[in-house]
Amino acid sequence: MRQYKRYLITSALPYANGPLHIGHLAGAYLPADIYVRFQRLMGKDILYICGSDEHGAAITIKAMKEKSTPQEIVDKYHNLFKETFSRIGISFDMYHRTSEQIHHETSQEFFSKLYSKGEFEEKESEQYYDEKAKQFLADRYIMGTCPKCGNLDAYGDQCEKCGSSLSPTELINPISTSQETNLF
Repeated sequence: MRQYKRYLITSALPYANGPLHIGHLAGAYLPADIYVRFQRLMGKDILYICGSDEHGAAITIKAMKEKSTPQEIVDKYHNLFKETFSRIGISFDMYHRTSEQIHHETSQEFFSKLYSKGEFEEKESEQYYDEKAKQFLADRYIMGTCPKCGNLDAYGDQCEKCGSSLSPTELINPISTSQETNLF
């Protein structure tokens, strides 16, 4: 078995749109923390990093519901996450945030290299647009009836009742959740 000199450990990045709960802690962070502590006791050179995921539709939806801004939402939950992890003793060497410039630059560099190598398939697709909100809608901004089980509250990407993966165009009677506007 090959012995490595350094180890990098991370856990799932918590989405900065709501507080952590025991399932997050027990499922993602505690097992990794135990492993990291064990490796440190064994004298290994190990780094445990993580950070708040501060991008995505769920954050903007939360901001609209709370009559706030996405930045206020991510700041609030990032700080809450850091405090929670500290209080329960999770031993991150670094806890960061995806909104930092270095993460934008790094992800763009990865994308650009893969794109220049032709690793992506480009496709055109239709996307719903909400006239009242004056925006194109991400899947989570669309709800309607699930075509598979009839659930009236299915999202544009999945039905939480039957577990089916969906496309927004498959929904029956789709509406924009941002303004509750019919899309047809």
